[in-house]
This record gives sequence, structure tokens and C-alpha cells, in this order.
Amino acid sequence: MNDVVAVRVPPFASILYPDAREAVWLSEAPLCFRDLNLDQVIAAIVAACPADELAPFFHVPLRDPNAIAYRQEVMRDLDGAPLRRAVAAFGQRMRMMRERLARIEKLYCKPEKERWFLDAVALYCDAVECLGQALDHGKPASRGLRALREYLTAYTATPPFVRLAGEARALVVELSNICYGLFIRGNRVTVRPYEGEADYSQAVEATFATFRRGVAKDYRAGFRRIIGLNHVEAQILDRVALLYPECFRTLETFCANHAPYQDDTIVRFDREVLFYLAFLAYMDKHRQRGLDFCYPALSATEKEIEVRDACDLALADKLIDGRQPVVRSSFSLRGRERLLVVSGPNQGGKTTFARMVGQLHYLASLGCPVPGTRARLFLCDRIFTHFEKQEDIASLRGKLKDDLVRIHAVLAAATPDSLVILNEIFSSTTLEDALYLSKRIMTVLSAKDVLGVCVTFLPELASFDEKTVSMVGLVDPEDPAIRTYRVERRPADGLAYAQAIARKYRVTGEWLQRRIAS
Repeated sequence: MNDVVAVRVPPFASILYPDAREAVWLSEAPLCFRDLNLDQVIAAIVAACPADELAPFFHVPLRDPNAIAYRQEVMRDLDGAPLRRAVAAFGQRMRMMRERLARIEKLYCKPEKERWFLDAVALYCDAVECLGQALDHGKPASRGLRALREYLTAYTATPPFVRLAGEARALVVELSNICYGLFIRGNRVTVRPYEGEADYSQAVEATFATFRRGVAKDYRAGFRRIIGLNHVEAQILDRVALLYPECFRTLETFCANHAPYQDDTIVRFDREVLFYLAFLAYMDKHRQRGLDFCYPALSATEKEIEVRDACDLALADKLIDGRQPVVRSSFSLRGRERLLVVSGPNQGGKTTFARMVGQLHYLASLGCPVPGTRARLFLCDRIFTHFEKQEDIASLRGKLKDDLVRIHAVLAAATPDSLVILNEIFSSTTLEDALYLSKRIMTVLSAKDVLGVCVTFLPELASFDEKTVSMVGLVDPEDPAIRTYRVERRPADGLAYAQAIARKYRVTGEWLQRRIAS
């Protein structure tokens, strides 16, 4: 009697969370997604895996710096070619396995269904063992992949898996060695044991090869491909099973004994790791066009932030597809600075800048790299946005009242750890009222000490208090009609754009005096 050796399998639950109890699944996207164009960004990321419903993984930002570091470590490991290839190959085998299991549901021939099940099991065992070997050789540095390597090492040594893999491989070989003969006369087909009959197909091809001249026209007719065996093939297979009853009985027993053969932890890893592979594939597309990505430093306490050479990813997707250059921006907040007030000409990149700030903080909270050469960001609890919306007739509220109701909800829910992004609020009212209301909002934001971005047509807000930083959308100094789409830190000047246009068309005071004098 063989001794059963107990193998201790080390704990491993998730490649996305250091503690599986933190796992949350949300089918609905956060409210800020549409305003920040994050819905477009996430749709582009998960486009390569439409059948796997990856979007919910991107709907749950993290609040624990340790959990974010856990994901960044895994992302760095998989950013290297060898480990990423190994994980991608594992995923491909698991997809093939699922395809075989799905095919079984459409079949009716019992031996055929059992053979596809055997193939699925063999693929599963091969996928698990190959991934374990790749992790052994790849020596991952991340906590997640190291824990997975230890788990796979122990799991593949357990008696149930050893027995599963051994029986599957032995059965594949045994079934592959089955040979039988068909005797066809009219409508009658006889299945009989193989008796060493010669195969003349190669001899016939060799004989007629001397008459071959060039590529001949293919006169073969095409037939609609049918899933599974047709009724004639199924009956042949049934008779083959009668010729080799012991082998097919072993196959039947194997399928009955190993019906639930997949390990839940490995199945979960197969699904969760697509989060990393999908984002890395998306990042590769942008890197090939010259965009930089970095792993941001995140703090849940320090509100000093700094970003270099970042961009709006939703806009970058469109520009890259159109082979147009992508404008990059930098910004920072130091000391007591909290609010970025962005002013400048219309269509000059102000709203794009605000969206970029929100995208950076959200992607960083997922544990993902962000566009840019360097980034230090604050780990906010929520991102609140207020972007202009069309007037809703059904609400029976005017546009100004609707703006006030929405901004009141934002200010009531925001905490000192929140990020608030406001885009040209109160554009529907008078300049005097807009300035009064905007200052009241700035007072609340400053008192709450929240981080924020305020895109405005009111340059007076740019110097509201010591927590405010002025950012200005720039135009070409030679031709103010040309936007550079760059937003830089500089004092706001409400007349700067008008003066630039006046200089272009020579209607400044100096030019008018010259004309009068002449």
C-alpha cells in the first residue's frame, strides 16, 4: 500500500489584492467616468478582451497604499517580456480549455464528449505546470507572483493533481494508439480491428507527382462546417468503442471521477491577471508612438503633487490613431497649495488639462502606470466632477439652478481627502453673479482643504488665496489665433488674449496713434 504524502499548499487568493477580503466587484462605473472621459479610456483598454468583462475591475479604485504597491509590483514584473509571455501563454491554454468545455454542451455523442473533456483536462494540467516552471525560471520580484509561484509549486505536487495529470496523459497516449479499419460497400460500413493493412496514399501521391505541372485549380466543393461528429461518424465511433471496451471504459471512469477538476484559485488568477495584460497592451500601443509612462508615487497624507509630461489618454488615443502629435503638460502643488485655477482662451486645452488631472489620479488609484515621465500624486478617497450639461426640461429647473443643486451635492459630499474638478461653472449667468458664486465655492473648497482643479473664464479666481495656483492656456505669441494646447503655471491676465489679437490686427493704442499721426 502506497503512503499518501500530505502537501501543504501555501495561501494565495488574489493577484489583484494582497488580502482577498478587500476584493470588490462593481458593474457600474463611478460617476466621474463620463466627465473625465475615463469611460473611453477603459473601453480602449478592455477592447482586446471583450468576452471577459474586464471593465468592472477598473471600476474599483483602491484606498490602501499597500494594495496599490502590490499591484504596481505585479505590473512591473509583467512589464518584462519573459514573464508576460508565460502568463499570456497560460491564458491562451485556459481559453482553449474553456472552448473545449463549451463545445461539449453542443454535442450528443457520449464518447466524443468524453474525449473533448479529456483534452480540456490535459490543457489545464499543461497550463498550470508550464506557468509554474516559467515562474521558477523568471524569478519574479512582486509579492503577488512570488506567492503564486509557491502556490503552484505546492499545488502541482499534491496527490490529486499528480493523479489527474498522470491519468490524463496516459489516456491521451492510449487513445492515440488506437487503430481500426473501415470496410465500405455501398451504404454499409463495417468497423473492424486494424490488421496491418497497407496505406497506399503516399505511394499514389508519389506516382502522380511526376505529372504535376504548376498549381492546379482546386475543384473541391466546400461544405458547411458542423460542430461535432455527424450521425455516420458518431456511429463509427460507437463501434470503435465496442472494439476497445476497456480503453473507453477507462475514459468514462476518468470523466466521472474528475468532473470538477479546476482549482478555484487558479481560475481566479486566470481571470484577474487579464487586468494587467490588458493595461500593458494598451500602454505598449502608446509607447510605440513615443509616449512615456511611469509608476506614480502615492501618498494618503501628503498633498504635494508633481507631474511631468503627462497627457489626456482619451485624446491621445484619437491623436495617435490619426498620427497627430500629443501635447504634454506638467504641473505641481507645493506646500499649502491645493487648487489649480485654469484660465485662458476657449478651445485652448483647459478642459483637456482638467480631465488629465482626474485621469492621472484615478488610474494611479488602480495601481496602474500613468502617462508621464514622473508623477507624485495624492491618494484621494473620491473624485468629484462638475462639467457643463444640457438643460434637463423634465427637472423643471433652469440651468443656473441645476448647476447650484449639483455643485451643492459635490461640496456636501467632498472631504479633505477628495479631488474636485470643476469645469466652467455658472456660464449661464451674468459675470457679476458668476464671480460671486464662484468665490463662495472657492471659499468652501479652501476651508475643506481639498485638492481641486477649476477651469474658469474668470481670471479673478486665479489669485483667490494662498492655496490657489494659476495655470494659463497658451497661444502662439506670433499668432494668437493658434492654440498651443499647452497649459503652464503663470499669472492670469484677462487681457492677454485680447491684447495678442489687437497686436496681430494692429489695433492697439500704439498702432492707432501711428495711423492717426500718418
